[in-house]
Amino acid sequence: MQPILTPELLLAAYRHGYFPMPHPETEEIIWFNPDPRAVLPLDGFHCSRSLRRSLRRNQFRVTINKDFSGVLAGCAERTETWINAEITEAYERLHRHGDAHSLEIWQNDELVGGTYGVAIGGAFFAESKFHRVTDASKAALYYLVEHLRAKGFSLLEVQFLTPHLRTLGAIQIPARDYEQRLQRALRQSVSFEPLVLPELKPDHGP
Repeated sequence: MQPILTPELLLAAYRHGYFPMPHPETEEIIWFNPDPRAVLPLDGFHCSRSLRRSLRRNQFRVTINKDFSGVLAGCAERTETWINAEITEAYERLHRHGDAHSLEIWQNDELVGGTYGVAIGGAFFAESKFHRVTDASKAALYYLVEHLRAKGFSLLEVQFLTPHLRTLGAIQIPARDYEQRLQRALRQSVSFEPLVLPELKPDHGP
């Protein structure tokens, strides 16, 4: 039996503003195109003082596409999750296809956080993130934003606005505005790899 969520179908959906999630009870795949849509402006990430101090301690090591399966499994490690077997298989295929990517956060060679999503043109569609130690998921999003900025991306989509994402700088925009931003981003020719990290200066503040 051929998989339903093929790489070709997923990429076409993202290009038209849709993303899939399984129904929480039936696990039937449902396609979402929210209005309004949540995005995180690449020049608007809010890095709190405590997070910046945490990053400057150099306790984290950052990689991309080193352990996609580990990040996917980490994101699914919760009491209620929409990342079921079908979603896992679909995004593993999309990763092998070269279009789904992960950013990993390591501490003492242990995977402690990360995020994954889909890159098309200058758009990155963030799917989920996780942490096993304090600040690891925030660090993953911070480094993702800085990496996308350095690589020339113009759009970071985060699906639905949550209170947590709002504290990090995410906003909601009308679906019509999102569609316009998406189409502009899709016309860009940029590459997700290799990894580019910001230079963090020593913290001399309180």
